[in-house]
Amino acid sequence: MTEPRKVAVFGAGSWGTAFAVILGDAGCDVTVWARRAEVAESINTTRTNPGYLPGAELPTSVRATTDPAEALRGAEFAVLVVPSQTLRANLAEWAPHLEPDTVLVSLMKGVELGSAKLMSEVIADVTKVSADRIAVVTGPNLAGEIAARRPAAAVVACRDESVAQRLQAVCHTPYFRPYTNTDVVGCELGGAVKNVIGLAVGIADGMGLGDNAKGSLITRGLAETTRLGLAMGADPLTFSGLAGLGDLVATCSSPLSRNHGFGTNLGRGMTLQEAIAATSQTAEGVKSCESVLDLARRHGVDMPITETVVEIVHEGKPPAVAVKELMSRSAKPERR
Repeated sequence: MTEPRKVAVFGAGSWGTAFAVILGDAGCDVTVWARRAEVAESINTTRTNPGYLPGAELPTSVRATTDPAEALRGAEFAVLVVPSQTLRANLAEWAPHLEPDTVLVSLMKGVELGSAKLMSEVIADVTKVSADRIAVVTGPNLAGEIAARRPAAAVVACRDESVAQRLQAVCHTPYFRPYTNTDVVGCELGGAVKNVIGLAVGIADGMGLGDNAKGSLITRGLAETTRLGLAMGADPLTFSGLAGLGDLVATCSSPLSRNHGFGTNLGRGMTLQEAIAATSQTAEGVKSCESVLDLARRHGVDMPITETVVEIVHEGKPPAVAVKELMSRSAKPERR
């Protein structure tokens, strides 16, 4: 009988915990690194993480620790699930404990402020590992539904297809269906930009602008994402798949989406600080909208919805004014 494959999950928030559930159900030996000792203790003693996923029971093959070296010992895969803006500092602490062949897997959906780097690029920067040891998992994956073992699909991306296939095998369960892809850039962009569009749709919903506005923002948001992806060398077909359209639709239509919920609060008249106070977990798009816009400008790509979100979130522009300006832009052909 073969030994179960060992996987470390760095991050005991809702998505990290839900992915640990997937890995455990797939037969892996899973160690979750938790920042707080009380979270690790709860996982180990009660098989639950009530602060993030109340009611979800973790498999017996999942345990937790606050020691990164312990988590990484013998790990075939190290799954990174921390807020994107904290990755660089955290990974610098964890990197010395990496095994020589461990594959680093990003579940994060953001772009680093200042550098405008994708998460895979930050991982490469910090660890100096080659591209065939860096993978991404992304798609329409709302943590609460997955922890309840409801059906979902995702994309497992790595430049080395054989590595993507290995990762696919360790997270394939009767309720979680991963597909492989080699377009890491496209998959990461889809995940990062959808958070920004999710904010925009949430703002529109909070303002009561209706479903026509929602459908328009989703569609034009996908067009923005695709334009940036093409400029960065991504495969345009990626954006019509799970990493693009699939994730975008889930984020923009579900009350479980943090970014949509954050945007709804802004659309209802909350200030940025009030919306932050009302949000218990990180809404990645709040910070990443600035870095996504920075990335677009570096590549000479026009992203008016993203720019509007930045104006509302970080420059204090009233949503009603921003929407009027967005709708008043000069007319143009759709495919441009």
